[in-house]
Amino acid sequence: MAISNRKKELISREVIKILYSRFENFPENSDSNRNAPFHEAFLNAFTDKFEGKVSDIPFFISLSSWLHGLNTTLGQSFFEEVAHILSDGQKKDFTKKNNSLLKITKQQKDNIANIITDLKNSNNTPNLETENELLFISEGDEIEANSFTADVYIEDDDKIMCVELKSVKPNAGEMRGEKQKILEGKSALYHTFSNKTIEFYIGFPFDPTSNNSTSFDKDRFLGSIIDGKKYYDYSEVLLSEELWNFLSSEENTMQQILEIINSIAKPTFKADYNKLINSETELLTKKEILTNWNLISELSLIENDDKINSIIEDDTKLKRIYRKEIFKNGKYNSQRFSDLNGLLNE
Repeated sequence: MAISNRKKELISREVIKILYSRFENFPENSDSNRNAPFHEAFLNAFTDKFEGKVSDIPFFISLSSWLHGLNTTLGQSFFEEVAHILSDGQKKDFTKKNNSLLKITKQQKDNIANIITDLKNSNNTPNLETENELLFISEGDEIEANSFTADVYIEDDDKIMCVELKSVKPNAGEMRGEKQKILEGKSALYHTFSNKTIEFYIGFPFDPTSNNSTSFDKDRFLGSIIDGKKYYDYSEVLLSEELWNFLSSEENTMQQILEIINSIAKPTFKADYNKLINSETELLTKKEILTNWNLISELSLIENDDKINSIIEDDTKLKRIYRKEIFKNGKYNSQRFSDLNGLLNE
């Protein structure tokens, strides 16, 4: 089943926001490259490797920095925002600061320590069922749970599901820390919501070891990560297409996300963006771009443009709203849409 048009639009807005930012920061040349003498010195050793591929080392350094920025943006915002859109979930903090800190029992805390120690020393292999039996208990004195944040928090009538989203190349030692966080999070959530099923996963947006964009091999992928197999039962790991299908509760979700990105991420992006914010651009041209970019909200305004203008007439304030740009620094102007769409519903 296809992602709904509404969710396609929300994902498209995130894509546009990132593309706009990356276009604004793209290094056209090395003139603005900050001094990097050590990088350049080390790269001299690879001159023969660069021959015919890289002609400008300073620009190559600038481009590498730009690509690192894209990786950071995808990891820290895009994947998380798309996950929330698909799942109707949210990021949720359980901290003292917002008075959402959960409780845990001392027995649960002790069991978590034993699980981690046994996995670390390879006394046990990861087993989700066995671990849950040790975590999902109620006896013992109450103590404060450690603060934690669920990247994706989904709550249903009978179930709570959390996903910790991670880079596909986590740092050494990170897998152990995330495992402990998941164990503590599950325990604390169970202690508070004992009438609900608690599930807590670690999720990776794609499989870099695969030759196909959406396929994955969990055994191979976890084997490529330090301690990947040491701490995690395969059933608590969501990888690539499996992750996105889980979040949307539909099939073929990752391919649809890639298709949304590909429909917008074209060499003409900046020119098309400028056409959309230009009040002189013909509506037919805007309509074509908006259709390709899945922006059904703005498309509905254009299709009702005559009606909107007949309502506005000589109202100066409404004219000002109408003439506002539909994007500001890559972000869609939702308030403008809400104001104009409200005219159609009066």
